[in-house]
Amino acid sequence: MAAESAQTLERGLRLLRLLADGKGGRTPTELSGELSLSRPVVYRLLTTLTNEGFVRRDAEGRVHLGFGVLVLAQAVQPLLRAAAVPTLRRLAEEVGATAHLTVAEGDDGLAVAVVEPSWTDMHVAYREGSRHPLTKGAAGQAILALRQGRDDYFSTEGQLQEGARGVAAPVTGLPWLEASVGVVTFGPLEESTGRRVVAAAAELSAALG
Repeated sequence: MAAESAQTLERGLRLLRLLADGKGGRTPTELSGELSLSRPVVYRLLTTLTNEGFVRRDAEGRVHLGFGVLVLAQAVQPLLRAAAVPTLRRLAEEVGATAHLTVAEGDDGLAVAVVEPSWTDMHVAYREGSRHPLTKGAAGQAILALRQGRDDYFSTEGQLQEGARGVAAPVTGLPWLEASVGVVTFGPLEESTGRRVVAAAAELSAALG
């Protein structure tokens, strides 16, 4: 019974990951084919997940993620913040700039963790919970690059705040997370900043993975 329950859980998680890939809803038949499961099995999974609010059916019968996953996502943000803060603190102190972790929410970037340097006379005040389009700023551009399979770091100036310079790199290797690590400042940044930001992103990926 334990093995059967574990198999059902594993199948349900695979189904949710498939629906989270950003390619839109699927019919139960499409889910059956992509998961290599029989349609009766898929229907049983959908019944349970629908009852729990994790999936929903649209008017055409296609299956999408349900709003129940938002509750889980909101619970993850404090965990992400706790995991990111040590890395961001080291980065902020090394670079002398405000460090941040930004995650994608649709077409926006959301700052879930921000750490300011302790020793600078002036730094950018960047509020946790700040939101901006992914197309603006280094943090968003790094996330868009991640979606294209690239791991470059990006530098921008004045896109989100006049006079502010930003450098960010994507957090790679985590299929469940679209995020970037970056720094922002009003002053000049050393040439090594890009390398340090990339290293911080890799450190956070290892901690979360």
